[in-house]
Amino acid sequence: SSLLLMSGVVVTVGLCRRLARRRLRSRPLLFAFLVEMFSTFQICACTNELSLLGNVEPKPHTALTLTYGFTVLHGLTLAGSACNPCGTLQPMWAGGTSLRMGGLKIAAQFVAAVLARVFMHFIWSLEMTEPHLGALSQGCSSPMQTTEMQAFCIELLFSVVFQLAVLRAESVNPKYRVHLIALLITMLVYAGGNLTGAIFNPVLAFSLHADCFYDKFLSYSLVYWIAPCLGKFLILYVF
Repeated sequence: SSLLLMSGVVVTVGLCRRLARRRLRSRPLLFAFLVEMFSTFQICACTNELSLLGNVEPKPHTALTLTYGFTVLHGLTLAGSACNPCGTLQPMWAGGTSLRMGGLKIAAQFVAAVLARVFMHFIWSLEMTEPHLGALSQGCSSPMQTTEMQAFCIELLFSVVFQLAVLRAESVNPKYRVHLIALLITMLVYAGGNLTGAIFNPVLAFSLHADCFYDKFLSYSLVYWIAPCLGKFLILYVF
């Protein structure tokens, strides 16, 4: 049921992106906003569902396999979308994207994060499958299982490694690149998922753990917002 749900989200987002391309080419700002919002919604909604499958046996093989598979799927179906404020900062820094367009895309990403969380909470409230039972009663299911400073360093390091890999993989054939990036993300999740969740995406972190941001805004914004953005700026500065 969870796989059908996530597949349905992917298909629906694909149809919405195609419809936007056909109807809104003459309105670039609205087109960019909606495409980025749809794409980010897909990643946030699917990852919210995947987060409930971490305890499915055999552990952690099932969760890691699904992480790899859906990361490849996202890479193949969401080409051209950043779905991450850190990724949007790169063309803004290089001057390839205006401040207005970059700000619009980041706004679309956070809107999508909220919509995905509301949508998934509605689905979970129906309790259609066993993982959905009690999912809404967890509150702040904190992914931070270490000190704040260690969590900051881990998310910073993972962001640097990921952004560096993305830059280095630009010269790789696209059909191989998506598998390389998916493999890297899966490895990072395996290495640090039990400590910080290995998210390194401010929008995704907010969609997954909004309750924790409400309860401990300063510490969570430091680890899951500032650390990934700082990692991106370090890569942009070096390169």
